[in-house]
Amino acid sequence: MTGMTSTTRPLLNRRLAEFGTTIFAEMSALALSTGSINLGQGFPDTDGPEEVREAAVRALRDGRGNQYPPGPGVPELRTAIAAHQERRYGLSYDPDTEVLVTAGATEAIAATLLALLEPGDEVIAFEPYYDSYAACIAVAGGTRVPVTLRPHEGSFRLDLDELRAAVTDRTRLLLINTPHNPTGTVLTRAELAAIAELAVERDLLVVTDEVYEHLVFGDAEHLPLATFPGMRERTVTIGSAGKTFSFTGWKVGWVTAAPGLVTAVRSAKQYLTYVSSGPFQYAVAEALALPDSYFADFREDMLAKRDLLATGLTEAGFEVFRPAGTYFITTDIRPLGESDGFAFCRALPERAGVVAIPNAVFYDHREAGAPFVRFAFCKRTEVLEEAVKRLKSLAG
Repeated sequence: MTGMTSTTRPLLNRRLAEFGTTIFAEMSALALSTGSINLGQGFPDTDGPEEVREAAVRALRDGRGNQYPPGPGVPELRTAIAAHQERRYGLSYDPDTEVLVTAGATEAIAATLLALLEPGDEVIAFEPYYDSYAACIAVAGGTRVPVTLRPHEGSFRLDLDELRAAVTDRTRLLLINTPHNPTGTVLTRAELAAIAELAVERDLLVVTDEVYEHLVFGDAEHLPLATFPGMRERTVTIGSAGKTFSFTGWKVGWVTAAPGLVTAVRSAKQYLTYVSSGPFQYAVAEALALPDSYFADFREDMLAKRDLLATGLTEAGFEVFRPAGTYFITTDIRPLGESDGFAFCRALPERAGVVAIPNAVFYDHREAGAPFVRFAFCKRTEVLEEAVKRLKSLAG
């Protein structure tokens, strides 16, 4: 009977049964085994600012954060997060009662949904959505209600009527992501105002994932939902150091919200990681205080990389949705004579030596996402140039 269990029930909690291994693990393994360029997973291939890395080394050597940091996060980081929100958006938060440090934005999302949802609660999320949203809603016993962003004049747009129609008496919260992964959509002032009015009218909580706040391009502008009338007291805003400072392995994220909401999220968070990233918290506090020139240069660098990859993908025959934010480009493979993103991505390493992600994994309505494929451009310029060269073989 070795290896057998005494029950016929599956080992995995049935709420997680539909999820399995993430597509990122599968495609990253494929990149390794084929020697392909990995434009699938969204992590940079260079470290962020040297002074921020040195700040972490200094904290380690000085013995700051090597033992358990305070549950809400080290005071220096909470103060820096509050100062960042004030300086950039005019949002005033009390570092002691309205800021919570988490193990990346992923834990912030998990803790927030575990704290705020009960079985049967409905959560409206924009489809396609970051894959952890679906898993966290499921674990919390909630029901996800997708509202699909659809291609319109070169970008993916929200249908506000569809959003309003999705709200029922069982809707507990709206889960908003802007700038939006994977489509690169940045919600406009008018769209955010309409979402805010709906939340107030129907008395909904709102969770906003704003980890790409510093990666908006051209005329696009990042506007936190918490700045809109009636929203500060009902919005949980989630941020992260990983995307902004290119230290994704440090896993430092945060929540800013009214005291009652932060207390609720902390109640769940303390039983997940309890605390994390001790020395890195001190380094991120210094990173958040970097001059505006850092954020501007970071954005300009990513904009150049966006345009390099977008142009290359267009020349290779894809229809390209040039993103207004994030470091991802969504493409349509139908001009290449393809329609199945999964099959296309599994074959692409052999065909062109490049790895991408099929967007269908981010949809409940798989058919709506079937022809779309996502590429990450947060890589060194020479890597992107080589990827573009390889992809041109698809143009035939």
